[in-house]
Amino acid sequence: MSEDEVWYSEGLRFQCQRCGRCCGGEPGLVWITPEEIQVIAEYLGVHKEYFQGVYLREMGGRFTIADRLNGDCFLLSPEKRGCRIYPVRPIQCRAYPWWSQILASPDDWAAEANRCPGIGNGRLWTREEIEEMTIDV
Repeated sequence: MSEDEVWYSEGLRFQCQRCGRCCGGEPGLVWITPEEIQVIAEYLGVHKEYFQGVYLREMGGRFTIADRLNGDCFLLSPEKRGCRIYPVRPIQCRAYPWWSQILASPDDWAAEANRCPGIGNGRLWTREEIEEMTIDV
């Protein structure tokens, strides 16, 4: 493989199954911007301050979505096992599984596929699309 090639140069298949597995089972940090806070509060039909007080926690001057005691994201619907804010979810959630640590190697991708049934299914994302979506989490 040349220096310009990456292990996923032929693209990768992914289609979100809305199973909620990426959102639960272990604590995590989902960072959320002030703009996203406003959009999500409006989507939920609540005041921004209420949303911040109930659903978020502040860490070092930034906000992250709170976790339930079992490690699930607070916005994961326990009844539906799906995201309550899916259409307006934060960029970190929208970018999944295009996170640099998941794309670091074929082994990291395969390990995540054990958790996520959408990996390896659905449409083929090109290298360019993947790199445009990739974020550091």
